[in-house]
Parts: sequence; C-alpha cells; structure tokens
Amino acid sequence: MIASCLCYLLLPAARLLRALSDAFFTCRKSALLAKSSYPQVESDFAMSPRGPDQEEREGLLQQWQEETSSQVLSTVSEGPLVDKGLAQSSLALLMDNPREQDTASEDKWSIRQLSDLRAAETLDEPFNEVLGEEPLPEVEGPMWAALPMQTGLQYANCAVLSMGALAAEPWEEDPAVVAWSIAPEPVPQEEAPIWSFEGLEQLQPPPMEIPYHEILWREWEDFSTQLHAQGLEAGDGPQFQFTLMSYNILAQDLMQQSSELYVHCHPDILNWNYRFANLMQEFQHWDPDILCLQEVQEDHYWEQLEPSLRMMGFTCFYKRRTGCKTDGCAVCYKPTRFHLLCASPVEYFRPGLELLNRDNVALVLLLQPLVPEGLGQVAVAPLCVANTHVLYNPRRGDVKLAQMAILLAEVDKVARLSDGSHCPIILCGDLNSVPDSPLYNFIRDGELQYHGMPAWKVSGQEDFSHQLYQRKLQAPLWPSSLGITDCCQYVTSCHPKTSERHEYSRDFLLRFRFCHIACQRPVGLVLMEGVTDIKPERPAGWAESVLEEDTSEPQPVCSRTTGTIRHCLHLTSVYTHFLPQLGRPEVTTMPLGLGTTVDYIFFSAESCENGNRTDRRLYQDGTLKLLGRLSLLSEEILWAANGLPNPFCSSDHLCLLASFGMEVTAP
Repeated sequence: MIASCLCYLLLPAARLLRALSDAFFTCRKSALLAKSSYPQVESDFAMSPRGPDQEEREGLLQQWQEETSSQVLSTVSEGPLVDKGLAQSSLALLMDNPREQDTASEDKWSIRQLSDLRAAETLDEPFNEVLGEEPLPEVEGPMWAALPMQTGLQYANCAVLSMGALAAEPWEEDPAVVAWSIAPEPVPQEEAPIWSFEGLEQLQPPPMEIPYHEILWREWEDFSTQLHAQGLEAGDGPQFQFTLMSYNILAQDLMQQSSELYVHCHPDILNWNYRFANLMQEFQHWDPDILCLQEVQEDHYWEQLEPSLRMMGFTCFYKRRTGCKTDGCAVCYKPTRFHLLCASPVEYFRPGLELLNRDNVALVLLLQPLVPEGLGQVAVAPLCVANTHVLYNPRRGDVKLAQMAILLAEVDKVARLSDGSHCPIILCGDLNSVPDSPLYNFIRDGELQYHGMPAWKVSGQEDFSHQLYQRKLQAPLWPSSLGITDCCQYVTSCHPKTSERHEYSRDFLLRFRFCHIACQRPVGLVLMEGVTDIKPERPAGWAESVLEEDTSEPQPVCSRTTGTIRHCLHLTSVYTHFLPQLGRPEVTTMPLGLGTTVDYIFFSAESCENGNRTDRRLYQDGTLKLLGRLSLLSEEILWAANGLPNPFCSSDHLCLLASFGMEVTAP
C-alpha cells in the first residue's frame, strides 16, 4: 500500500521535472534563435565552423543524444519496440546533414511538447501500476527520424503510398468473394486521388477454378426410366431426342436503366464482359440443341453472341423489339440436328389499337428433325418452337392476354398440318405471369373466362385489390379488326379463302341449254328469220329444272363467344413449380429479393388426370415426350448465393432446360 502511494506521488513529480527541463531547453533555444534572423541562422548552421553559438548548439545536441540513448536502452530492456541502431543511424544522418538540423530540432521539440501535454492531461486518470497491471512501454524517441526502406526485388518499381491513399484505393478483389455480401458505397475518387506508377499494372481477379454449377448445384431429373412405373408406355421404337434451353439473359441496357434492382451486386459481376463469359460457359456446359433467349441486346448479339454461338455450331435468328427498344428475342438451333422449314417473326404492336401499343415481340420457327442415316427410311414430324417475352406491367393483364392470343394464332398457323391437326409444339419464354394465374391456366387448360376480371389478376404478379379503381376486362377483349377469333386463330384459318370467280364444269353449263328459262322467248326480242324465230326443242328425258350448286358461305369453325377465349394446342408445363424435397416453390427469378416463377417451357401433351397436381409432367402418349429436365432452386438457396445475379449466374433469371423425345415412324 505504501509503495502504491509513493508511486502515485513520485511519478507525477518526475513528469513535472521533465516538463520543466524541457521548458528550460526550449527557452535557451529561443534565446539563441533570437540573436540573428532566419537567413543568418540557416547560414550559421551551414557555413560557420566554430563559435559561441556553435558550442551552445553542440551542447544541446550532446544532451539530446545522452537522453535518447538512455530511453532507447530502457525501452529495449522492457520490450524491443524501437531499435537502438535506428536512433544511431538517425543521429548519423543528422550529423551528415547539418542544414537539416534546425528543422529537425523544431520538429523534435514541438512533438516532445505535445507528448508532455498529453501526459499532463492524463494525470487524473488511474494508473496501471495502481491496478496491478503492467504498464506499456513508452517510446520517447525522435518522431521525425526517417525509417530506411528495405525494398526487395519484387518491389523495385513500386513507391510508398500514404495511409490515406491506401485506405481510399479500391482493391481489385475476386468478384466471387466480394459479391457474397452487400456491396459497399463506392468512395469518390476526388477525396483521395489514386497515384499511378510506371511498371505497376492493375491487378486482375484470379480466374475462377470452380464452375458455377458446382456452387449452385442443379440436379438433372431423368423421367425416361419412370414412364413404366407410372403406367405409361415409353414406346419400343427409336426416338429422336433433343434438348431445349430457355433463358432470359438480362440485357445490359435494361440492367443499367433499373440499377436500383441490383444494389446487392458487386459492380464487377455486373460488367458485360464478365457476364458474357459466364453465359457462354453455361451454353457450353449444358450444350442444348435449341436455344431460346430473351432480353438479347442487339449490339451484343451481332458483335459477340451470334459469332460465338455460330462457332459453337448454332444457326441463329433474332427479332428486335419494335420502337426504340434495344433488345429482343433469339432462337438458335444446330443445323446438324434440325433443318429449317420456316421462320416467322411476330410483332405485338398494332398501330391505332390502345390494347396493342407495346413493343414486345416473338419468334416462331418450324424445324424438321434430321434422323441419322443408320435408322433407314423413317420419318419424324416437324417441330414448332415459339419464343417470346410478354409485357411486364402487372396492371395490364388485358395487354398480356392479347399478346398471347396473337402468338397462339401464329403458332396455330405455322404448326397446322394438311389434315387439320398440329405438329408437336414447344412454347417457351418469359411470360411475366406466376403459376396458377389466369394467364397460366389459359395456356395449360385451353380456356379462360375473362369477362369482369380485374386486369391485374391476369398475371398474378402483384395484388392491387386494395385500390379503389381497377381496370376490368370487357368482352370482346380485342376488336374484330385484329383478325383473330376468340379461339386464337386467324380469321383466314376459320374461313377458307374463296375465289371471286366461280369455276363451273362443262357438263354443268350444258344443263342450262334446254332449261325452262332458256326455252322462253325474252320480251322485246327482235324476230329474225332462222335465228330468233325458232323455239328450241327440249330433248326427251331432259329435266326442266337444273340443280344449282350450293354457293352459300361456309360457317366459321370458331365463332366469337362472350367473355371466353380458347385454344386447341393442348399444352402443358415442363416444370411442376414446386420442390417436394424442400417443401418450397420453384424460383426462376428474384426481383427485389422476392423469388417467383415467370419463365416457362410448355409442350404439346395432355396432362394425365390423376388428381395429383404435382404430377403435371406426366402426359398421355403422343409424338412429343418429356424425358428429363434441369431442376430449379428455391428462394432460400438463391439467398445463400446473394440472390441474382451472382458471381456464378450472370442473369437475374435461371435458365430452363428440358430433354424431349419424338416418335420415329415409318414413312
């Protein structure tokens, strides 16, 4: 206890004595500098060899050297925080450069005074010695001493940056590491300028060794072995098998226009060159035979996507959105597997119609599968592939229904065979509608009663039931001038085109030679001997009346009904939109962090009626069979990967991939 009290009393006294000694030497220094002006002092330090002032300065320097040496020795005994050789080398530098002595002395004394003031302010605080803790060693050395740099060979061309510059410099880190958390606010470059040095190149992120499909693992679900287990016949004959991918790849222009949707992403992974490399990696990994893309920016398509896909063996067709839009849809296929029969671009914009004043588009291709020569003389039905991107606006369900009616009418025209049936159909794309919404049910079930339905309810994207005013659908949904019936068929398909000139056979015309009308003299006929004075005699057995042909107009196949639209394409979805293993719904996109499904692949096959809604992938026997699909992910898994886009999936949508088989029949 006595020792603690003595320590508490003696330690402030020792610090007070040190402060008084420092003040004494400061006054001596000030008096010395006051004898001459600043240029004279500088010249005295540099030129005069000896004198009274020089002896005074040498005395101050010798006293400083002794004090510094004692402090260094005490510091080394407590802990080697400051190297003794460093102080000696600094002193040697001072003796070698007497011109810098004055400036260094001023820095030294000012720093010492500041440290003493700080020590004096903390006198009232409890000391570590009183509490029984070991005090930290204090470094009282010359703060202005230069630290010699130990430069190695690898840093020969580099310079030393200040701590402010190092703190403000944006480090080039691997986007795959940085993007797992919310991206920080970028520091303005004006606050701390970044210095450029010759020979120091910008660091590039290291190449990603782990492919994206090993991080966001998606399993391949094979259905070819489950057909017999479900009581369905897979067919004993050969099949033409192919894979189809549907992918919204996120146009760069649209991403920049809606940058608030991607604040969770690191800027590096939003760069188009980074995203393009990831997209091409996905295409190469899954290697589909048919590729349907949405949100394809036009300049990126012609400059990068189309040349790269052509090198991968694809033949591509592209349709840009109408108006001033810069993106569109693309359908690519491998000419080694298919032969193009026809390509039909579809524009939903109709001038003068408020219902169809949007710039969305679609592409419909009719492809003929190429059967290997080893199968002999066999035939495969053509395949109709439709790709579209429907309007996003959740409030305008009427526009979405009209656009879908136009697409279905075009598919009906392209896929219709000579006998009135349809070839196998695949309809895919971004429909901007959730599962079990009225639009989804219309495509799958083939019928929708829309009269009086709120427009926002068609797609099911958002709930606007709380609003007082709601746009409701009225019948008919689109005018007759559109040329499409309520059965989603062109009017020319329902009404066979008839020629204005009727063609009659010779036998039919000869029947009019001796008809009742021909045997009567017309009123006012001029009597001419041998010409008009002879009444034609009807041959025996010639009927007096002639059976005329039925020239009435045929009734249309599909007439417009009130408030109901239909189609006869028999489509069903590849995906069930539910993950039974996780008990969570499937997700194809995550706008604003909310997972939902808006991308689909529909194919022409009727669903089996077994009462289980999770088995929609099951179908009745037909020419097109679903053999497998790439599983989707849940919202929780995507959240673990920082949502979409992320370092492994460079779009805000997941790709959809399915495998199909077509029956091969004898000709």
